[in-house]
Order: sequence, then C-alpha cells, then structure tokens
Amino acid sequence: MATATVTAPPSTRKVSSKSGAAPASAPTVTDPALVRRAVKAAALGNAMEWFDFGVYSYIAVTLGKVFFPSGNPTAQLLSTFGAFAAAFLVRPLGGMVFGPLGDRVGRQKVLALTMIMMAAGTFAIGLIPSYAAIGVGAPILLLAARLVQGFSTGGEYAGASTFIAEYAPDKRRGFLGSWLEFGTLAGYIGGAGLVTLMTALLSSEDLLSWGWRVPFLIAGPMGIIGLYLRMRLEETPAFAAEVAKAENERPKVPLREMVTGQWRALLLCVGLVLVFNVTDYMLLSYMPSYLTSELGYDATHGLVVVLGVMVLMMIVQPFAGALTDRVGRRPVIAAGCAGFLVLSVPALLLIRDGGLLAVAAGLGALGLLLVCFTAAMPSALPALFPTRVRYGSLSIGFNVSVSLFGGTTPLVVTALIGATGNMMMPAYYMMAAAVIGGFAVWRMAESAGRPLPGSAPSLEAGTDGTHRENA
Repeated sequence: MATATVTAPPSTRKVSSKSGAAPASAPTVTDPALVRRAVKAAALGNAMEWFDFGVYSYIAVTLGKVFFPSGNPTAQLLSTFGAFAAAFLVRPLGGMVFGPLGDRVGRQKVLALTMIMMAAGTFAIGLIPSYAAIGVGAPILLLAARLVQGFSTGGEYAGASTFIAEYAPDKRRGFLGSWLEFGTLAGYIGGAGLVTLMTALLSSEDLLSWGWRVPFLIAGPMGIIGLYLRMRLEETPAFAAEVAKAENERPKVPLREMVTGQWRALLLCVGLVLVFNVTDYMLLSYMPSYLTSELGYDATHGLVVVLGVMVLMMIVQPFAGALTDRVGRRPVIAAGCAGFLVLSVPALLLIRDGGLLAVAAGLGALGLLLVCFTAAMPSALPALFPTRVRYGSLSIGFNVSVSLFGGTTPLVVTALIGATGNMMMPAYYMMAAAVIGGFAVWRMAESAGRPLPGSAPSLEAGTDGTHRENA
C-alpha cells in the first residue's frame, strides 16, 4: 500500500496519520546531513569564542605589560585577569537580551548576530594602541572590547547548545552535543598553540611590541567564515513547531516567565554550570599562568603541557559523549564531581612538587575529569527547559553562573593565593565547586534518550524505520 507523508519544515518530516494530518505527538525526523551541518556551524562559533579565551589566557603576562605597566608582576596579572573577568559581568545582560530574542525570532538569526559581535570584539583588541602610546586610554579600550565580547557571548553557548539539542535525534543527543565542546577545545588549542608558537619563535621585545596583536587579528576572517556557515542553516525543528503552534506568529514569552516560571530548573542550571565552568576555567584559563607566575615554570614548557592535556581531552570527548547516551548524563556528571572532590588535592600536589612528567600527570587527571562535564553538559542543560523558553532561560541561568563563578575563577584564585600564600587554593576551589555540582546532579532528572521538554520525539531519517506508516 502506498505511504502517505506530511512535509514539515525543510529540515524535518512528521509521521502521518491515515487522514494525512500529522498528529501532535508525531516524531520529528531529521535529515542527518542537516544535523551534521548544524553541529559544525554551532561548534565553530564556540571554537571562535574559545580561540579568544585561549589567546587571552596564554598571553596574559604580555598583555599585563602592554596595557597595565607596573613594577609588580602580580599586580599586572591581576589587572589583566580583571579585564578578563569584566567581560563576564555583562554576560547576564547579553543572555537577557539574546536569549529571549532567540525564543522570539529564532535560534539561527541570533547565533549569526552573536558571531558578528564576537569577531568584532576580538579583532578590535588587536588594533588597540599600547599604554605607552596613549596612556590610560589603552586599558579603557581593552575593557570596552572585552565588554562587547562578553555581551555577545551571553547568547552564544546557550544558543549553540540549544541549536544542536533541538536538531539531534533523542538517542544521539549526547554524542552530537559533545562536538560543541570539541569545538571549544579546538578553538582553545588553536589560540593557545598560536601563542605558544609565537612565544617560542619571537623575541620578548617583538612579542611585546607587535607579536601579541596577531592572534587577535586572526579573529576577523574566522568570524566571516563562521557567519557564512550560520547564515546557511535552517531553523531548528523544535522552534519551527512552536511557530506552527502559534499559527505562524512568533512566540512571545515574557522575561518574567523565563525566570520565575522556571526557578527550579534555573537553580539546577546554575549549580551544574558552576562546577562545569569553575573546573573548566581553572584548568584551561588559569593553569598556564599558575605554572608560569606562581610555580616559576618556563612559559613555553608550561604551555605545551596544557596543550597536550587539551589534545587528550579532544580525543576522549566524542567517546564520552556517546557514553552519556548509553548510561545517562547523571552518572557521567556525578563521576566528574566525585573525581574532583577526591583527586583535586593529589593532582595539584603532583603539579606543584613534581617534575614535568608529574605536572603532565596531574593536569591530565584533571582534564579527564573535566571531560565528564564537557561531554554531558551540552545535552543535559537544554533538557532542563521546555522549548518555549529554552534559549532564554538557559541563557540567563548559564550566564549568571558563569559570571559569578566561572569567569572570575582566575581572578579569585590569584587573589586568594596572594592573600593567604597558600598554593593549594586552586584545589580547594575545585572541591567546593564539586560539592555544589554534586547536589545539583542529585536533584536533576535523567534526560538521555528522551524527547526534550515541550518537543515531540526526534528520530533520524533512514535509521529507525518509524518515520512512515502505511496508509
């Protein structure tokens, strides 16, 4: 007998009934090629964001000399990380603007806008004159560029993870979402690797006079490529279904509903993002400066070790993402929290007191524990919220947590070490974050293999054999 189908938005099809009308509960069937394209475009934006973080973190000592002249190296580093942290203060504002906008006009349009702003802010840093040239105007311009970056990234991660989650089939959401953080690591390795190469090849004078600008200027062409890829994407099936429910009118959701109507999910989001980002920024943003400024390691050697850890994380990342589809998000995240609680002190003791191999072992242990979060969070966080408010609520919860706890990690830990003289502060800070994250994962519901809240089941075309039924 012939098979009747109903055509949904270009990226999806719905299971049809014998009358030819798609029932509300009919699964969404996604085209694997479109899913791959969506994952690539979302991951590239995240890669560009973290390219900047990698550059900024790895060249922090040089930036301190360029923009914050002082006879005290610790004061220079604190000033540089202060400008780094300032960007996170405006991230919640960006989240409150771009998140609700993404729930109103669509995910794809907002992600294209955030890409433009991120690239412009990073590119602008490479053009700022030094303190020696224009005085106090230099750090002010640096701060302004960082604020533009922070505002735009307020809509980036939540939008990218939402975009992938809403495209991905239910049974592969963990694996596909893990590629978002694969992009994070690739961007960070690209930025940090470029700084490492320049540090090795250029003299200190050349790096200080012009070399530091090169990594930031590369963001211009990267942004153009990313914008092109994002403009070619179609809207997600879940958002298209929301528009269809509203009879082709854009959904209107008050900001208040995104907060007060989702308060429990928001608290869980803040707790999960806290442990994820404190450990993330501790390892990827703070450790290079910790090895150089606090422990006295040669800059190049310290950078190479951390880069090697990130390469290890990239290799493991997709396999860990697939694991979350098989065993669930909660067990994987819980294992990461338990690991940081138990192993943070031993790992930091290896980093502090051992040779280069011991440093690599300590950082490698922390990196593998971090993969428990990077592999699971891109699929776990969007599943906390229904489609109608997903982008907005996730943007608010994610960015509030990152601003208060994640992005401030390098600044707070540097200040704690300076105030107490205790070199174990990084370990204690990660342990405290692990306790909070453990409580959040205990209270969250399992989402692996299940439809996103407010969305129909999602299947992959050509694999399940359930996207058609005989008429």
